[in-house]
Amino acid sequence: MKDLRTSQIREIAVLGAHCDDIAIGMGGSLMTLAYSVSRLRIRAIVLSGKGSQREDEERHALAALCPGAELELTVLEVPDGHAPAHWGRVKSALEAFRSGSDPDLVFAPHRRDAHQDHRLLAELVPTVFRDHLIFGYEILKWESDTPQAAIYHPLPTTVAEEKVRILRKHYPSQSNHDWFDEQAFRGLMRLRGVQCHHEYAEAFVLEKASIRFGGE
Repeated sequence: MKDLRTSQIREIAVLGAHCDDIAIGMGGSLMTLAYSVSRLRIRAIVLSGKGSQREDEERHALAALCPGAELELTVLEVPDGHAPAHWGRVKSALEAFRSGSDPDLVFAPHRRDAHQDHRLLAELVPTVFRDHLIFGYEILKWESDTPQAAIYHPLPTTVAEEKVRILRKHYPSQSNHDWFDEQAFRGLMRLRGVQCHHEYAEAFVLEKASIRFGGE
């Protein structure tokens, strides 16, 4: 499988519906970017969890996943499970988040995610980041909505294991879910690794992109 390599990255935007979505969907890739890009700016927004234990968990987890990066996290208080009923509020929040920034990459849930909050966010992101390269990440859960991925990011074993450790350490409120365990997280990364001839990987759905052949 041939690699596509990005040009210089200075800033990324990462969006999640719930505290833990970002870490589950792209924690390894986020860690890789933070380690490999000097002075990377990471702007993150999460729709729900403001003022709760989950916000504290999210702040500690993302700090652990983004060492050395300039991290700016906004957590909103849209009711968990009811984001579609707050369409206007979410749209306005995303527009405010987009204002004054021009990220090189945007990460968000993918459009075919079965959870209504994830799906709404996935549908709104391209209406706000209209000319950006958007990668849709997958969120492990009980619904059978695993996407047909287009982009794979191989992860070193050390990064995959650190992602699992951070998830287990920093999200104790989620430990009662049967899908929230080390075997599940490691298993999905192993599956994606097999699909791109590596031990571990994270996979993404590409929203839309243009390509140029033959130079300028």
